[in-house]
Amino acid sequence: MPLSHPSAAADPGTAGETTRDRFLGGKITITQPKNGPRGAIDAVFLAAAVPARSGERALDMGAGTGLVAIALGWRVPGLQVTCIERQADLCRLAQENLAINGLENRASIVEADVTAPLRTLEAAGLAPEQFHHVAANPPFFEQGSARTPSDPGKAESHMAEPGALGEWMRFAAAMAAPRGTLTMIHRPEALTGILSGMEGRFGGISVMPLLPASGRAASRIIVQGIKGSRAPLRLLDGLVLHEPGGGYTRQADAMLRDGQALELSA
Repeated sequence: MPLSHPSAAADPGTAGETTRDRFLGGKITITQPKNGPRGAIDAVFLAAAVPARSGERALDMGAGTGLVAIALGWRVPGLQVTCIERQADLCRLAQENLAINGLENRASIVEADVTAPLRTLEAAGLAPEQFHHVAANPPFFEQGSARTPSDPGKAESHMAEPGALGEWMRFAAAMAAPRGTLTMIHRPEALTGILSGMEGRFGGISVMPLLPASGRAASRIIVQGIKGSRAPLRLLDGLVLHEPGGGYTRQADAMLRDGQALELSA
C-alpha cells in the first residue's frame, strides 16, 4: 500500500509528549513533539530535491527535529550536514534523532537564529560560503496573516515576523559556496518574495509546483537556484502527489518510501 502518512507510536519515556515517526518506508525514525512542530512530507520532498553528492557539505536551515538532514544524509552516504535551529528543545530532539539514525558522525546541530547578524552566526561556527547546498523550509506564514497555533513551539516554527523571508534568503546566500545551490519549499504565494530574495544572488532558478492531484492548483512549490549563475529561470512540470483514488502516485511514493531523488537541475 502507498505510504499515506508517517507511522507513529507514542514514546513511553516521555509520557506521550513526543512520538516516534517512521519515514522513507521505515528506513529512518524521528522523535518529535506530539503537539508541537512536526516534520512531514514537505521535509521529505525538500530533502529529495537537494542535488547533493558524497563528500560535499549541506546546511539545513530551520532544521526542527532534523528530518530534512536525516533523509538527505540517508540518501547521500558521505555527505556532511549541519543543522541550524533556534528552539533549544528541537535541537535536543534533533541531536537524539541523528544518533538514532546513525548520523551523529556526519551531522551536527547549531542552536542559532538564521536572522541573527552574520558575525553572531560565524561565532557559532557558521562561516560564510562553506556549504555546497543549503536547504530551507521557512515558516509559511507571517504574523497576523493566519491563525497562530496555540502551541508556542509550533507558533514559532510556523509564523514569522514580516520581512523574515528576506532574512532567510540573505543568510542562505551568505552560507552557500560559489555555484552552491539553495533549495526551498514554500507555499505558492511566497514565490514573488523568494524570487526577489534570489535576485542578484542565485540564478539558474528552477520552480517545481507540487500538485495535490491532477488538475488541482499547487499546494507547495520547490524552488532551487545556483549561487552566481546567470542562467534563466525554468518553470518545471508539476509533480502530482495523489492518484484519483487518494493514494500517492508512483513518482511521489518513490520519494516518500524509497528516498528517491527529485531532479530539478537542467
